[in-house]
Amino acid sequence: MISADKHRHPELAKPLMGKFGRNEWAILGTNCSSIRDLAGELVRVLSPSYACAYADTSHHAGEFPEGMTGYGAQCEYTDLLHSRQLVFRSAFGIFQQRSVFSQADVVFVNGNHHEAARQIIVVDPVKEASLLKRSVQLTNPELIILTEGVDAPFPWLSKLLSGKQISVLQQNDISGIEAVVRSSIERNSPRLKGLVLAGGRSSRMGADKGAISWHGVPQREYAAGLLSEFCEEVYLSCRPDQASDMATYPVITDTFTDLGPYGAILSAFRHDPDAAWLVMACDLPLFNREAVSELVGARSVKSAATALRLDSASFPEPLVAIWEPKSYPVLLSFLAQGVSCPRKVLINTDVLLKNASRPETLSNINNREDAEEIRARYPGLFSSDKR
Repeated sequence: MISADKHRHPELAKPLMGKFGRNEWAILGTNCSSIRDLAGELVRVLSPSYACAYADTSHHAGEFPEGMTGYGAQCEYTDLLHSRQLVFRSAFGIFQQRSVFSQADVVFVNGNHHEAARQIIVVDPVKEASLLKRSVQLTNPELIILTEGVDAPFPWLSKLLSGKQISVLQQNDISGIEAVVRSSIERNSPRLKGLVLAGGRSSRMGADKGAISWHGVPQREYAAGLLSEFCEEVYLSCRPDQASDMATYPVITDTFTDLGPYGAILSAFRHDPDAAWLVMACDLPLFNREAVSELVGARSVKSAATALRLDSASFPEPLVAIWEPKSYPVLLSFLAQGVSCPRKVLINTDVLLKNASRPETLSNINNREDAEEIRARYPGLFSSDKR
């Protein structure tokens, strides 16, 4: 008999997720059309900053044509030119929901049909009995909205939420409602951490590129120092056999082995799936503080990643990029399809690309000839530790 020991499987760091995504609110307490209208208003004002989504349930089974799913097909895809529609025949569980909504920063949910980690309560006298039946779902309310003509929450609701600091706003105060939601999103915003890629074998260079001193210290330490000004924490990424040589900064060893930089990024997300990772290769001796600042300043949390490129006609540089938490499932899905090229992920994903104001900062050094050329082209630049 196979043991059911709960410790058989490795303990993995789990991302902060609700039933749909990282930031989710069930709107409940009023009728479905009013919930949809409120969600639509919030999506309208938030969508310039965040990728928004909405989850609901149809009251009418025949509202959408069954199409091929009616004949037994598991999934049907329709290109509607300006949008796309997927119809699934199979049931959705929580894991499927999270997968479908993985690229959304904000998810609003019709609370009459679905639960979510946080709630927006609408005080509508017509639906008081319905809200009372769902009172057990009010696990983490963040906002109370009063409909027209209502001056205060229901007495039982005030008693239920006694002691909690919850904003109470009028239904027509969209800017105030938006401010409360934005504040909640910002409190839950992904922290920025740094990852210096120092695990390469440097076969073309003939020596460890991370150990080369361009600025008076090993380049991996110089790169980590650059990132430390902008990141909450900075790690050196390396192979397990290199860890003992990386004493100056904490390390993340490759747990996705033999995948090069792709495996290093995945290993970082396995370490902390809730962080955004500012990745920097250790073979960029011209990359400086201004270049890091430019990348961080361009960061778009709405996109899966923010990356630099030489110019508009060039490919993105995946090893000088900020990878948001939402890129983790994207990277895993590409890997499942046999792709382990981070640049290919950037090319085929919704990311923000910025042209480097100084393209030379993206010059990477692969061999001794490259190193000699850079030193000759920029005499005196590497004579001291200029960060």
